[in-house]
Amino acid sequence: MAERLSPPARIARAWADIPLTRKGLVVVAVPLVILIGALVTLYRASNAEAQAESEVRRAFSIQRDVYQVHALLAEAASGVRGFLLTDQERFLEPYWKADRELPATLARLDLAIQDRGVREAYEVFLTQADKKRVSLDRLLDLGRQAGERQAGGRQAGGRPGAPSGLPPEILDLLVVNKADLDDLRRQIDVIQLREGRLLDARQVRVERVRQQFLLQTAVSAVVGVLGSLLAVYLFSTGIVRRVHALEGNAERLQKGEPLAAFPPAFDEIGRLARKLDRASALLRQRESALRESEERFRLVVERVRDYGIFALTPQGEVATWNTGAERIKGWSADEILGQHFGRFYPEETRDFLPGQMLARARRDGSAEDEGWRIRKDGSRFWANVIITALRNDEGELRGFAKVTRDITERKQSEEALRVAREEAIAANLAKSSFLSRTSHELRTPMSAIIGFAQMLELDHDQLPERHQKAVGQILKAARHLLSLINDLLDISSIEAGGEEMNIETAELNDILTEAHGLSAPIVKAAGLRFDLQLPETPLALACDRRRAIQIILNLVTNAAKYNRQGAFVRLAARADGARAIIEVSDDGPGIAPGDAPRLFTPFDRLGGERQKGVEGSGLGLALSKRLVKSMDGEIGFEPNRAAGRGSVFWFSLPRAPSPAQAAIEKPSGEEPTP
Repeated sequence: MAERLSPPARIARAWADIPLTRKGLVVVAVPLVILIGALVTLYRASNAEAQAESEVRRAFSIQRDVYQVHALLAEAASGVRGFLLTDQERFLEPYWKADRELPATLARLDLAIQDRGVREAYEVFLTQADKKRVSLDRLLDLGRQAGERQAGGRQAGGRPGAPSGLPPEILDLLVVNKADLDDLRRQIDVIQLREGRLLDARQVRVERVRQQFLLQTAVSAVVGVLGSLLAVYLFSTGIVRRVHALEGNAERLQKGEPLAAFPPAFDEIGRLARKLDRASALLRQRESALRESEERFRLVVERVRDYGIFALTPQGEVATWNTGAERIKGWSADEILGQHFGRFYPEETRDFLPGQMLARARRDGSAEDEGWRIRKDGSRFWANVIITALRNDEGELRGFAKVTRDITERKQSEEALRVAREEAIAANLAKSSFLSRTSHELRTPMSAIIGFAQMLELDHDQLPERHQKAVGQILKAARHLLSLINDLLDISSIEAGGEEMNIETAELNDILTEAHGLSAPIVKAAGLRFDLQLPETPLALACDRRRAIQIILNLVTNAAKYNRQGAFVRLAARADGARAIIEVSDDGPGIAPGDAPRLFTPFDRLGGERQKGVEGSGLGLALSKRLVKSMDGEIGFEPNRAAGRGSVFWFSLPRAPSPAQAAIEKPSGEEPTP
């Protein structure tokens, strides 16, 4: 059944479920919105007050300009009367001033007056002002005409001076002009009365706006304070208080105490609180598993029989003892607990080796040693010992763990293997010595046989035909046996380490060309085509030139010897990084996959049993492999996939550095070899 909550509780729950990002936006937005609203209110109130004050100033301006129009017209009328009475132009200065300033003043009034009633009174006022100006202009014209007539009378004999009187029409016009000025003054009173009423209303409005402005300012301040308090409250209830509760739970978790109840929420803090609860439960579960594991481990250690596993105090005294330690060393737990582990060492190492082992473990974390140890019955056994320092979380030494293994049988096996290896090496040396002596012993009679056979061959024409064939067979067999003896000498010399390689820089093209020339007759005698493919870029090798040619001759001879159904033998080379690859390929029967592992084995003639009449000792490939390795190279075999049949024998030799590289790699101060 769902939990029934009060409205405030539902609001608090909903607030707690909001993510922290949105809460932060709310906390920031509430006072910000209140501030913006207060600023807008203040701005509108300020504008209203400014507008009201502007209307008041406009009313004062209208009153001032209306009085200014009346004053200008009154002064202009007074100046015109003075001119009419004196006929002097200086009295017209007010008239000219009114003529200059009236248009601008009337224009200001026309823009400033916006009230309809004032505008109607102003229209009447404007008509009267125009009538007054026209009347003044008429008086001025009549006065000038009268002055001209008087000036003519004086020229006819009249008396100069001020006019004795004004014409009746001017006097009548002056009376009308004064009446117009009085009407204008009365109309001004009407305008001022109406503007005064408007001014009073505007001043009341200004005061009302000012009071509203003060009230809105106070309301904005109160709302701002309340909004800030609300934001602080929301921040406190939504984040700070729960963070403090979460911090308290973290401290309880660190101390291993149960966590306090945390209010349910689905924001980041709520999720973190739930994860903290799960971590607490998992930690308690793991602690219980750990205790069970420690108990099981203790039981397992106690039952281990092949290893002696026990603990030592920081001083080296035995603190625990398992079944394996009892089986290996002979002491029971009651007999050895509390004893120093140095008693397991023989007398010759007991005084120093146990202390050294503990010091090494204390310094490096662990120490390992192999040597003789003592059993309870005094017998010795060869032991492998590992001592590990045990420290707490603060790095303080709590003791040591010691693991002992009896490896006496392994030690005896290693000793037996060492003796067997030494015997095998001695036998191999004896074999090499035997081969060397035998080869030398066979060379002497073989040289005699070849010599006498060659002497008989010189008398070839004098011998019967059957004797000629016999001499040829003797020479052929003797030369074959001599080649076998030479191969045996080479192999025995290399195995004995007596064959020194003359490593020098040699051009690969020269080696290939020379080897091709030497082996061409052999390939030709087999009825095969002999192709030579030199690399496009000249390459220099670091090798024994004579031995490199010997290897090529061995490979080409084998290719020609066993290729009875094919058409060619090919000698080629290419660069491969820091090495050069030399290949001898053919299109003969090839090597069966099952026979490939037997390649390069001495005296193993692959294919010889299938092809009758093919001579060989089975030493050529074995000798070539040893020569290649002596020159820091590799040799191998693969099927000739390009031709679809046949074999490819290859070997690699290191390339010699170029002269520029040799100069760079040469130590400073050392002159290059000429």
